[in-house]
Amino acid sequence: MINSFDIDGVIFMDKYDGVYPGKDDIIITGRSTEEQPETEAMLKSKGITNRVYYQQTPFDQKTRESSGHHKGHTLLYLEQTGMRFGIHYEDDPVQAEIIRKIMPHINVVLLQHELVEKENKKHEWNYTRDTEEDTISI
Repeated sequence: MINSFDIDGVIFMDKYDGVYPGKDDIIITGRSTEEQPETEAMLKSKGITNRVYYQQTPFDQKTRESSGHHKGHTLLYLEQTGMRFGIHYEDDPVQAEIIRKIMPHINVVLLQHELVEKENKKHEWNYTRDTEEDTISI
């Protein structure tokens, strides 16, 4: 069995280190494919090289709900290909509920905190300081 991890609020907790995946685990993020370059840079700086599944919805159209559906349906698809999951680590209660409805047999561990925003944010990687700077999307 493997586990799956969200990024924002799980792996990335702003100025704090988060919960990191094991070497065989996967990452399913609500970040869109448009955010892939800065996301890959941030993960690389943390030594994380796990497979990442991005949301296909454009950045300016994604919501907490669309992110939850993306994660739940990605887990469902991957399970149909033979993967078996133990836990999905999530920080957003809206998304956790959607994932539980789609995949009721998977344990969804909700990390509750106020360290990161739950709403749609742009993530810009500062290559000179190796830090991620978040800006709220308007």
